[in-house]
Amino acid sequence: MFEALNRLFSRTETGPDLHDPRLSVAALLVHLAAIDGSFKPEEKQAIKGILKDHYALADSEVERLLAEAMRRDADAVDFYQFTSALATLEDDERIEVVRMMWQVVFADHKNHELEDNMVWRIAELIGVSTRDRNILRNQIARQTLAEGQGSN
Repeated sequence: MFEALNRLFSRTETGPDLHDPRLSVAALLVHLAAIDGSFKPEEKQAIKGILKDHYALADSEVERLLAEAMRRDADAVDFYQFTSALATLEDDERIEVVRMMWQVVFADHKNHELEDNMVWRIAELIGVSTRDRNILRNQIARQTLAEGQGSN
């Protein structure tokens, strides 16, 4: 605990701004991937691809963002610091955050109940409706199933 407090008070802001939506999204995706007890390689790859594609980042930028997100997630005590930066986004951007979350959930072709619960909580905190959240879950689940069948 002392180490965490020391890091908090001695931190210099050299990385991405905590209010940067990219960092908030990345931290939530990292937390989501690990919430079921393991951070699988396919989940990490999904996060990297999502961040790279959605924010048009270079590989090196994605690596830096992911490292900072993992550090911020480890230091976080709740989701507020991440969701507060996202709640002010436009509707379509907030819906896209939930879509990204479902992509991480289904990266390992499983929807763990803890993952489902986290997506529900984050969607509520950033103002995405239950209807939109469920539509996105079903779309991503179908897409993942279709991709899985195509690779067999």
